[in-house]
Amino acid sequence: MDHRDERHRNSIFFADGDSFSGWPFEVDVHADEPTIEVLNALGVEFSSVGNHELDVTKSFLVDHMAKGKCFGTIGVDSCFTDSTGRQFRGADFDFQSANVVDAKGQTIVAPYTIRWVRDGGRAYPVGFIGLTVPDTPVGSTSYQPDLKALDPVESANRAADELTRRGVKAIVLNMHDGGTDASATYNNCVNPSGPAIELARKVTPQIDAIVTGHWHAAFNCSIPDPAGNPRPVVEAANHGRLINEINLQLDQRTGEVLRDKTTSVNHAVTRDVTPDPEIQRIVDYWTAAGARKYAEPVATITGDFTRTPNAVGESTLGDLAADVHLWTARQNGPADLGVIAAKPATGSTALRGDMLVAASTKPGDAAGRVMLGESWDAYGYGNPVLTVSLTGAQLDAVLEQQWQTQPNGTIKFAPLALSGNVKYAFDASRPVGDRINPADVKLDGTALDPAKTYRVAALAYTVIGADGYSAFKAATNPVRNNTDHETFTSYLRTHKTLTPAPLDRVTQKG
Repeated sequence: MDHRDERHRNSIFFADGDSFSGWPFEVDVHADEPTIEVLNALGVEFSSVGNHELDVTKSFLVDHMAKGKCFGTIGVDSCFTDSTGRQFRGADFDFQSANVVDAKGQTIVAPYTIRWVRDGGRAYPVGFIGLTVPDTPVGSTSYQPDLKALDPVESANRAADELTRRGVKAIVLNMHDGGTDASATYNNCVNPSGPAIELARKVTPQIDAIVTGHWHAAFNCSIPDPAGNPRPVVEAANHGRLINEINLQLDQRTGEVLRDKTTSVNHAVTRDVTPDPEIQRIVDYWTAAGARKYAEPVATITGDFTRTPNAVGESTLGDLAADVHLWTARQNGPADLGVIAAKPATGSTALRGDMLVAASTKPGDAAGRVMLGESWDAYGYGNPVLTVSLTGAQLDAVLEQQWQTQPNGTIKFAPLALSGNVKYAFDASRPVGDRINPADVKLDGTALDPAKTYRVAALAYTVIGADGYSAFKAATNPVRNNTDHETFTSYLRTHKTLTPAPLDRVTQKG
């Protein structure tokens, strides 16, 4: 299976980022360790840091995934037994990012790596610079308020200068950001555009090839660098659909890349070949482990939790999720209320399925038993719960955006669910933007104060405005809590027996 044999002794096999996190239940519930086992078996040598590599925490990436450090209870939360019977030991490869830094301005992983190739008894260094998509610290899944992304061009140029000073004359930029083109096939380049294409036209000529990702696009371009010399700029789709092959031809005397003799091609990964036995064994092992995890009981419900709204947009599952947000935020500090987009104005909702008493009943189970997999299916899409500050006036503006006038003049209702310590009334006869009187919003029985600052718990997707509530973008002082799936499971296990709350948090005047 390993590509590093005599036939390909100078091949260097690497990944462009987003190799783990956010994938199927059997992977996610095992702390992404199954993915690392597969990548190790494939012989991946290194990877850039994608945005999804930071979907949990910096420590999850640099300590757990890279070094195999355990957290929580071994075999329950992390460090599961892999398909060979050994405890998780981390990746056999390392990660690079030249532009993601911590609060002290230090890169969280090495900015680059150097590999050596040989020819005629002589060794030549090849440098690989990693870059991460710049919006990673404020992205909905990778929201990391303690991290910062530096300018990618400046970061790449700085790393290239350092490599050059170290005598490296062949340099590849492995950037997790991408672009697109107008070609209908995966091996052409027609009118390319996007961040990676713009960067390719600016970044130092010291870099000889640029591998991109993130956009799930497929193109194979040759774009002149600032000195006018063409260099490969490629993207090989997503989810393993393509493998890109760049053949860098080096000058035997200097180790410089001969651009005119360098080639690039995207290869389609077909499904008409016999699966590799080792990889199939790993997949089968973790699929079975996932099925066992799915069936673990986490709570009992005495009634149905559904997404079905009443006349004012309130639902039992929406209310439960808002309660979960407030509960998890309070594990890390003060919080005044929880919010979730029950039916977002735009984008998708984390309320993905109903939890039904009848559907939870399996042979031998008690009625209403909720299994771990069922809770996963009901709520969450890999987003962290954030605690942020909003003034009462800003919170009122968020609530007003539940009604939005459409281009055709109709009014779209996009209800938000609020935690059980909040009750409010609205008047649909009033104009859009003026349907809620702050005096009619009661937090723990006290009217909303427009001048007071409140700590609000909501998903990052909502806070950054992706749900269509732009007033949320006024939020400040974010604190990242646990991720949606995990916090929902923790809530269920802590509360054990749940009864749907009355739908009385929202009322309509008149």
